[in-house]
Formats: sequence, C-alpha cells, structure tokens
Amino acid sequence: MEILSPSSLQEALLAKSETPSAVPMAGGTDLMVELNFDRRRPDAILDLTRVPELNGWERADGVIRLGAGVTYARLVAEIAPELPGLAIAARTVGSPQIRNRGTVGGNLGSASPAGDALPPLLAAGAQVVLASATGSRSMPLTAFITGPKTTSLEPGELITAVSVPVATGPQQFSKIGTRNAMVIAVASFALALHPERQAVTTGIGSAGPRPLMATAAESFLKGVLDEEGLWDTHGPILPAAAIRFGELVADAAQPIDDIRGTIRYRRHALGVLARRTLGWAWGDLRKGSR
Repeated sequence: MEILSPSSLQEALLAKSETPSAVPMAGGTDLMVELNFDRRRPDAILDLTRVPELNGWERADGVIRLGAGVTYARLVAEIAPELPGLAIAARTVGSPQIRNRGTVGGNLGSASPAGDALPPLLAAGAQVVLASATGSRSMPLTAFITGPKTTSLEPGELITAVSVPVATGPQQFSKIGTRNAMVIAVASFALALHPERQAVTTGIGSAGPRPLMATAAESFLKGVLDEEGLWDTHGPILPAAAIRFGELVADAAQPIDDIRGTIRYRRHALGVLARRTLGWAWGDLRKGSR
C-alpha cells in the first residue's frame, strides 16, 4: 500500500489527479476501522493531515467556510456561536479522542446516513466545496450525497471545504441511541429557525438512504407561525401543532429495519426528537438567544 503525503493543497490535488484511486485520509476514524477489519484494502492512501489549507476556517459575508480538516473538537470550541446546531451534534460524536481526530470533511466523504454532522449541515443550508487539479465547484449537500456512502465526487476530486450560512436564529440537534454519545444514531434530527426570513429548515439522519429534509413539516410549522403571528410575538406554540410537526417529520423519513432499530421505532423516535428540538429552539427564541 502506497502512502502519499502532500504538504499543500496543490500537491494533494496533483497526487489525486495522478492516482485517482488513492483514498483520502485526515482523521482516519472511519478508514482505520475498515483497514483494521480488512474490509478495505486500497492501493494508495492520500494522507491530508499535512495540508494546511484544509485545516482552517473563516467567516465572510455571513458565511462560515470550514476547511475539510476542521475537527469536531474545534467545531465545539471555536464555532459554536456561529453554527450552534453543528456544534451540538459535534459534542455527541464519539469520545474526546475521536472528536480530536474526526473531521467534518471525513463525515461528508463517508456519506453515512448516520453521520452526526450531516442533519445540522443540511438544515443550515450547507454547500460542499470540491476541487481537482483542473478547477473547483460547489453544490448543496442535498446534491452531494446521492445514497448510502455514495457521493457526487468525480475521480481526481477532493472535498476541500463546506460553506455554511451563519445562524440567524436558534438551531438544535438531537439523536437517539443506546446512550447519548459514543454511539451510532438510531435516528437523529436537526432543526433551524430563521426569524429574519420567517423560515424553518430541518435535517433527518439515520432514517433514510441519505440525510433528508422534512419539507412538509417545515411548511406546516411556518404556516402555524405565520398565521398566529408567532414570529413577532414569540408566543407559545400549541401542543397540537408540535405533535403534528412531529408526525410530519416521521412521515418524511425513509427508514429500514436493521440491528439498531425497526422502521416503526425510528418513525416514533423522530416524532419525539422533532417535538423536543422544536421546544428547545422555540424556547431559545423566546428567551432572545440564538
């Protein structure tokens, strides 16, 4: 097995162009498991840990550009005020050791339906930035992940960053598993409220072939908030509306039966998670926090 160790993004893109089959590695928290269990044996690994362009983040014009090598620990420590939903999800990922190694680019590249960073990125309207030796492009997360562990990456391309609008309202995330952290989610849900444009966005995880948005639930909740003037008054959301929101979220899922949960259980769990996150997010808005 050949190990390629570029020291700049240009070198990394050139190496990927010359060896398209090289598997990128940053934190290695997913890849090393596959190697250890002999589930994967690539001809070459592209070690990206020495590429500084992938390890930074910046804010410009209301958008956070996260380098693909930014770790979960840094998301929590450095970017929580700007992207609270993503930071909440990052806190639930693995152990402290995993959070110190695992990266946002790795979560995107793995494209697991259970990836914890994916629902909050989806709810926040993230764009995935891709680059090759011949140019770069970006696309919505909804277009980037095409199915279980499959993406729109072309041969010779690398994930270099993800661009995420800064939160202008409350964001929340919740998942359910055998415990709160260090576990693959049986189901997860992210919610973002956008008071400035009076919109609601969502992200469903671990309950479909890829992260999903509950568009009918979003439209329903926006309609309730519009009709009752709650965007302006911040008054309470009636329990019946919260219950219906949860039902519509559950209806939007496309779960399967597997060793971690059944279709019925996942739908039930998503209804509960949707009501909980709505309560938390609306409480934040009523208190005036973001």
